[in-house]
Amino acid sequence: MLEEKMFAFAMLGSEWVLWLLVLLSAACVTVAIERVIFLAKNRTPLNKLQHTITGFLEGDSTESFSKGLQELKGIEANVLQSGLKAFQRGGHTAAENAITGQMVFEKTRLDRGIIVIGTTGSNAPFLGLFGTVLGIIKAFADLATQTDDGAASVMAGISEALVATAIGLLVAIPAVVLYNYLKQRNKNLVSNLQSMSHLMLSRLDESNSNPVGTEN
Repeated sequence: MLEEKMFAFAMLGSEWVLWLLVLLSAACVTVAIERVIFLAKNRTPLNKLQHTITGFLEGDSTESFSKGLQELKGIEANVLQSGLKAFQRGGHTAAENAITGQMVFEKTRLDRGIIVIGTTGSNAPFLGLFGTVLGIIKAFADLATQTDDGAASVMAGISEALVATAIGLLVAIPAVVLYNYLKQRNKNLVSNLQSMSHLMLSRLDESNSNPVGTEN
């Protein structure tokens, strides 16, 4: 009974696997477009941000620094702004906690949807291979029932089945490249944020310990 059901499933061939790969590819493209739009809307101009931070480290007032961050907007500016506000309310520890919490929130937003791309990249080759195996099973089953021109029938079936493997690789390779790019980009953004946060907190500690000598 079970063998018959599994054989009937195998007789479906590889066409449904190809459609599944096409759907996964479309999902990856959709996520990629959404990520590009998200990053464009939440990007902080790095040149302006660097200029603002450099000015603060060199002696600009906290008020001026806060105003500059508000004008910049974006993920980096939001994280630094949250740390600055927390420092003014509760000091260094409060600022560190606020920065950590805001970074976790922003990282969750950055990584949204990436799992779809990663899952597709890692599993598409196996889906393609699975489709090829199903196609070959169907080809040999057709050979058993069609003795005339059987070899030609099997070769044609195997040729069609191998398309599934090729499509699987075609879907997987761009997905893996895109996944690695997005993960590395997010990792670099978080690392830069950590560095900028430490510099900001160091300057705030210095200003707090000697407000007259360092605040303009």
